[in-house]
Formats: sequence, C-alpha cells, structure tokens
Amino acid sequence: MAFRDLTVLLGVVTIVIMLIIPLPTGIIDFLIIINISLALLIILVAMNTKEALQFSIFPTLLLLVTLFRLGLNVSTTRAILGNHGDAGNVIETFGDFVVGGNALVGFVIFIILVVIQFIVITKGAERVSEVGARFTLDAMPGKQMSIDADLNAGMISDTEAKERRKKIEQEADFYGSMDGASKFVKGDAIAGIVIVLMNIIFGLVIGMMQEGLPLGAAADKYTLLTVGDGLVSQIPALLVSTATGIIVTRAASEGNLGHDVTRQLFAYPKMLYVAGITIFLLGAVTPIEWPIPTLVAIMLCAGGYFMGRQEHKPQEDDNAEERQAEEEEFRSPESVVSLISVDPVEFEFGYGLIPLADANQGGDLLDRVVMIRRQLAIELGMVVPVIRIRDNIQLKPGEYVIKVKGNEVARGELLLDHYMAMSPGEEDSQVTGIDTIEPAFGLPALWISEEVKEQAEYAGYTVVDPPSVVSTHLTEVIKRYAHELLGRGEAKQLVEHLRKSYSALVEDVTPEPLGLGDIQKVLSRLLREKVPVRNLPVIFETLADYGQMTKDTDLLTEYVRQSLSRQISSQFTEAGQPMFVVTLSGSAEKMISDAVQQTEHGNFLALSPEQSQDFVEQTMKEMERMQQGGHAPVILCSPAVRMYVRHLIERYMPHIPVLSYNELEPEVEVQSTGVVKGS
Repeated sequence: MAFRDLTVLLGVVTIVIMLIIPLPTGIIDFLIIINISLALLIILVAMNTKEALQFSIFPTLLLLVTLFRLGLNVSTTRAILGNHGDAGNVIETFGDFVVGGNALVGFVIFIILVVIQFIVITKGAERVSEVGARFTLDAMPGKQMSIDADLNAGMISDTEAKERRKKIEQEADFYGSMDGASKFVKGDAIAGIVIVLMNIIFGLVIGMMQEGLPLGAAADKYTLLTVGDGLVSQIPALLVSTATGIIVTRAASEGNLGHDVTRQLFAYPKMLYVAGITIFLLGAVTPIEWPIPTLVAIMLCAGGYFMGRQEHKPQEDDNAEERQAEEEEFRSPESVVSLISVDPVEFEFGYGLIPLADANQGGDLLDRVVMIRRQLAIELGMVVPVIRIRDNIQLKPGEYVIKVKGNEVARGELLLDHYMAMSPGEEDSQVTGIDTIEPAFGLPALWISEEVKEQAEYAGYTVVDPPSVVSTHLTEVIKRYAHELLGRGEAKQLVEHLRKSYSALVEDVTPEPLGLGDIQKVLSRLLREKVPVRNLPVIFETLADYGQMTKDTDLLTEYVRQSLSRQISSQFTEAGQPMFVVTLSGSAEKMISDAVQQTEHGNFLALSPEQSQDFVEQTMKEMERMQQGGHAPVILCSPAVRMYVRHLIERYMPHIPVLSYNELEPEVEVQSTGVVKGS
C-alpha cells in the first residue's frame, strides 16, 4: 500500500481515537495546527481549480474534514472541562489574543465569526449546492442529446463521445454529492455553537463548584478557553465552508480563480476612475479625515490609468485586425462557399415528428441512426457519410423526406400514436385501421391503434412502431443509393484502412496501375448491384492481377465479381437449397453479343429499339411468372453478356440481380423456371 494511502487511513483511525481516548495537550496542539493547515490547503486548491471535476473528491473530503473537526472539538472540550482549564498552548493563546483582557469583547467577536459562517457562508453554500445539483440533473438529457447529435454529425469520435458522457455522469454525481455534503457543513456550524454554549455553561459550573472560583474569575478563565477553542475550530470551518461555496459556484474557465477575478474585475479601467472620484468626494464632503480617502482615490485612478494604457493599444489592434479580417472574408469569393455545400444524406421531418429525435420526449432516432451506420458498415463494407437530421416546417406535421446529395429520393408519412401492421396474406376482419403503404418495400399496410395491436399480432400481422418504420426505410434507401455515396474520399478511406494490414497488396494496385478514381468506380459498380465491398483483400488481389491487362473498369468489375463467387452465391442461395433462375436462350445471348460495339472509350450495346423492347418485355413476363411461383427473381447468363444484360434491364428492373455462371460456386444447384428468347 502506498504511503499516501496509508496516511489517509491513519487519519481516519486518529479521528476515532479522538472521540474515545483523552489526548495529551501537546498532541491536541499538533492536531489543531494540522486542522488549520488542512483547511487552508483546501481553500487554496478550490481557488486554483478550473472546473469542479478537478476537485471531484471534495464531497468525501468535506465529510472527513468535518468529522475530524468534530472529533477535535470533543478532545478540546474534554481537555477544557476535565483538566481544570489546561487545554494546551494553542487554545489559550488564541483566546488570550482575541479576548485581550475583556472576556465580553472576545465573546462578541467569536459570536460574529459564528454568525458569518452559519448565516452567510454555510447557508449560501447549501443553497447553491442544492440549485446546482437540480440544474445539473435537469440539463443531463439535453447534454446527452447534444453529444449524440455531434457523434451522428461526425464532429466527434466514439471515444470522445464516451468521454463526454462519462464527464456528464461525473458532474451529476459530483453535484448530487455536494448537495448532501453541504448539509454536513450546516450541521457542523450548529454543533460548533452548541459546543461553545456547553463549554461556557459547564465551565462556570466546574469553576465555581469544583474549583471554588468566584463567578468573575470562572467566567474570565473559561470564557477565554471557550473563545480560543471556538476560534481554532471556527476559523478552519469558515475556510472549508468558503471553499464549498467556491467549488459549487465555480464555472469552467481557462484560468484559476485569481486569474479570473483580476482579469474580469479590472476589465473596465474607466470604472476605476469612477470609483476613485467617488472615494475622493466621500473624503471631501464628509467629516472623514481627507488623507486616507485621497490616498485610496489616487491609487484607484493610477491603476485605471496604467491598465488602460496597457490594454488600449492591443485592443485597438485586435479590433482593427478583426474588422479587416471580416471585410476580407466578406469580399472574398470563398465567403459563400458554406452556402453551396450539399450533405450526402439528409433526413428532414415535419414538426409533428420532433418527438422522434428529441431524447427528452423519449425519441431515439439519433441512436438509431448511429446503429444504422454501423449496420451498413458491416453489411456493405463502406462507411456511410454523416446523415444530417433536421426539421422542415414546409413539410406536413407527420411527413418526412430523405435526400441524397440534395435531391429527394424517398418520402413517407407517419402516425406517431399508431402502429404499422402488415398482413401475412390472409386478412383478419377484426384488424381495422387506416390504409397505407409501407415506405421501404411498398407493401400494403394499416395504421392501427394501441387497442388493435394485440389482436393484429395474434392474427400473424407484422406490427412495427413508427421509429422502426423510419429506420427500415432509411436503411433501405441508403443501400439503394450506396454506389452514389461512395465517392473518392470514402474510397480513399477504405484504401487507407486496407493499407494498415495489406500494405504490399495496396502498393501493387495504386497509384499504378490503377488510380484512386478507377478503384472508386469498381467499388461503386459492385455496390450498384448490391454486392458488398467488405472483402477488400480479395477485391484488390483481383485488381492487382488484371489491372496490368486492362483499365476498363466495367471489365475489371466483372473479374472482381467472379473472384467473389462464394460471397455472391451465399447472398442469393441458402445452404442446401437450389437456386431458381431465369436463363437466356442461345439466340438471345448471340443477339446481345453480336450487338456489342467496341470503341476506344469502351464497349457499348447497340441493339435496335425493337429488339431492346422485345427483350425487356419477355424478361418482365418471366420475372412476374417467377414471383408468382414464390421465388425471388434472378437472371442467369454467360459471363460474356452479363454486363450488357444488366445495362439493358437496369432502367426497367433495377432491383433484379443478373448473375453469370462464373459467379456461382460449383456445388450450387441451379433450377431454371423460364427462358428469355431472342427476337
């Protein structure tokens, strides 16, 4: 155990000893000086802290110091009343010095000290502690919401958010503890008054009845000792009470109390002139002797002159520089740059949906957005940009809009006091509500009330609350537009993350033979067809192998898809289950391959409008037939035409996956449900 820890334990044991065992006067003198020194140290530390949490042990320390002082009071009372007035040199010296031969005057001075501590310092510190605790606890939800907003906006990291939350919890614990600890200060002041009265009353009784002293002698003797004992107890108590008030009234700043007082109190040198003139007039027009007011007035005016001389020029320079900077900023073209910025993803909602984002009203939208970004990082392998959340008074109260790069891509409307219920296929007449469309997948649904919720769940309906509806919709929208959200900055972030573990692999790919833009295009094309890019090592190995052969990003994407065959196979099939697909006939594939035109800018498909329309119509019919059979639609074709088939149907069926035979694992069982024939 460290020496400092052992010292604290010995201090607590000493307090117990003082309460039980009579101590020699020499040890009492030593402990009195320790008490005064400890109180002085506490107030000095309190004055030099920048914020309350820097002295977070203060509530516990306040309790220990109060207990130590009460134990010392017990020891000194025992010495005063039990040793015929022999309470040690310190108490006698304090009493004699203050009393000065007049017991009544000394007693009055002591009473004044007690009144100052009890009525002014202790009462005020108790009230401030109580108010500080209440306001700190009331402000916690708003602070937590601010942290969540900063975290969601990307302004702080997860580590910084945890540190801020921990600090808020510590502040709440500290001010709550201070509220309770201030009650000990008040109790200590009351106990001090009671102990003084008991010392005087029983001192007179002992002096007159046991020592045979006359009333005057007994009063002089025990009043002196009582005042001395009260002073050595009340002076440290006054210092600790003052420290309590300083701690709970101290706002966080860049300097200590002395720095703040001198900087802020003398921030206006002209006020020193006003104070100096007022003091001079006080000495001139009243019977007060003029030398002292005049001297103080000269000191105030001189201080105002010198401080104004020192601060005036720097302030003028600062103001001039500030004005010049503002003018240059206003005139510069960059002054409007902030007005044209576009957020990658925006979520705007009407005022009726504010409870979704307000933590004070139980809203957890900010937490859900954080979880959405984490979920998509796992599923897609990319870092989703910051999602801006704001209210929009132009929307209907329950309406919300999702924007990608400033353009609206989705819209929905919620009823906060209802639940969304989606039918399992068989309608239940007892489940009634407001007809609506589930926004994420476009399924028919109902808004049902709380009373119908249990019946709907019993009937097999899928019942979700409004926050879950929004979260699902936002997640699906981001998945749909993930390829647009992966820009060069996000691609560079992924490359740098991969470089930490596979530096040699990254060096084989970029900057030669492929630039960052080429890599971004490949990753974007994968995301466009819902292929996650989380397996970056495999993607970069493929780019390293084929990047020397071609710079065509479409072709490189096809090679990468084939390398990810295991991932793609598991994405569209379940273990042990066959894959149901629609295939292309030989004539259809030949028609497409013959229509491929090669140019210096890449290859493109040059089908006639009639051929394209006929192919799309046949494909749509086969997809509808496949869906009616209860299977998820998938198109399977040869590697040579997969990319062109995808381009051909993308405008009409963007969500239909198109796979090639090389993208399936050998063990995958394929069953064709239809064939698209060429014209």
